[in-house]
Amino acid sequence: MPFFCGHHLMDALLSSLSFVTLYGLSYGVVLFTISIGLVVTMGLMRVINMAHGAFAALGGYVAVSLMNAYSVPFAIAVPVAVIAVALFGVVIERLFYAHIYTASELDQVLLTVGLAYVAVAGLNLAFGPNVFPGQLPRLLTANVDIGIRTFQVYRLFLIAVGLLLVLVLWYVFDRTSFGARLRAAVDNRTMAQAIGIDVPKLFSLVFSVGCGLAALGGAIGYAILPLEPLYPFKYLVLVLIVVSLTGFGNIKPSVWVAIFVGVIDTACRLLFPSAGAFIIYAILIGLIIHKHAGFLSRRSSS
Repeated sequence: MPFFCGHHLMDALLSSLSFVTLYGLSYGVVLFTISIGLVVTMGLMRVINMAHGAFAALGGYVAVSLMNAYSVPFAIAVPVAVIAVALFGVVIERLFYAHIYTASELDQVLLTVGLAYVAVAGLNLAFGPNVFPGQLPRLLTANVDIGIRTFQVYRLFLIAVGLLLVLVLWYVFDRTSFGARLRAAVDNRTMAQAIGIDVPKLFSLVFSVGCGLAALGGAIGYAILPLEPLYPFKYLVLVLIVVSLTGFGNIKPSVWVAIFVGVIDTACRLLFPSAGAFIIYAILIGLIIHKHAGFLSRRSSS
């Protein structure tokens, strides 16, 4: 009997650990996909963009609307949403953000918070005040047995997307001329302009890419982060925590920070269902206070 109880306890422990790991990884991938655009744009443009979550929400709403209203396949709706939001980001950058690059931090916060409120009002008007329903494709709702327990294919899909995104971003930022120009502009904008880099054009392109990445996170993550008008504010804190712990412009460690946040949040909600949502913030605030952001920044530069 003791052996049986110990074996049963070990199975339960492995099952819980695998749940936290896989669900935390998939959750972290969504956070990474949304926040990486903000990591880059804030690092390059030095703009405190409090409206970044609005682009993620818009990507999710566009993708789900295409699937609900026009029966567009998930594999098509997501790229269409990403491209549409990226193009919309170019317009918004030229209309609003281009005028606040040299403004004070308070002006930047006021303008971008105002844009976020406009987005909330627009989403509420267009899609209603409630959670916007969206069904996953049948293939993604299926379960797969990995030996310890069964998991939804959707979670494995998110992890695969995250891995592919990390590889693509690594190649673009570390192995292309665009990445070299971007790093130069992040490190020293004045010097970058002096050697002929068109920084305003680079700003528009990077902002568009950041909006597209946010839209990708919203479009593939609507089953984890439900779509609702308050989406731009509801998940902004977690995104800003990832950015804060990563450091502006530090692309490489952002994936580990986002996964860390996802795993810790998942574990807290599993172990402490009634208080898990608060514990994660207490832990992350403690990390920020103790200067772990600086530690991550040093690692990323090495």
